[in-house]
Amino acid sequence: MAEPVPGSTAEVQHEPAGGEAKAFGLIDAPAFIALAMIVVIAIMIWKKVPAAIGKALDAKIGLIRDQLAEAEALRKEAEALKAEYQAKANSAEAEAAAMIERAHGEADEIVAKAKSDAEALIARRGRMAEDKIAAEERAAVKQLRAAAADSATRAAARLIADHDDPATDEKLVNRTISEIAGR
Repeated sequence: MAEPVPGSTAEVQHEPAGGEAKAFGLIDAPAFIALAMIVVIAIMIWKKVPAAIGKALDAKIGLIRDQLAEAEALRKEAEALKAEYQAKANSAEAEAAAMIERAHGEADEIVAKAKSDAEALIARRGRMAEDKIAAEERAAVKQLRAAAADSATRAAARLIADHDDPATDEKLVNRTISEIAGR
């Protein structure tokens, strides 16, 4: 830092001429301010300013009390609504759980019914297939018998034709007539 040069700074002091300043030459400044404050307070009391301020404050307090009462009522109403909606939510959750349980039960019943229906269908189709196979077997047996009978008839006709003579025919005819007559 630079050092100040001697004689470069100056100090000035002011003093009122003739001592302290007095208002109207009688009262000094602090006493005048105190007197003015007393006059202002006296006018305020005379004009009932404190009562007006009290009334205004009482009105404001009443308004605040009303707002607090309204806020309390709204809070209670909100709590009641919250409790109602909480109960509804709990009820909805319980109902949803019951619906899910019923759906599971119904699904199990449907699966069980489908299984029994499928088993019945399989059994019915099995019986139908067995009946069809039996019918085919009977038809095959009939066809085989018919073919065997036809073959036997042809073989018998050939044998008869090969070994037939009129004397044998006559004996055969007579024997058949006597058998028919005997019955």
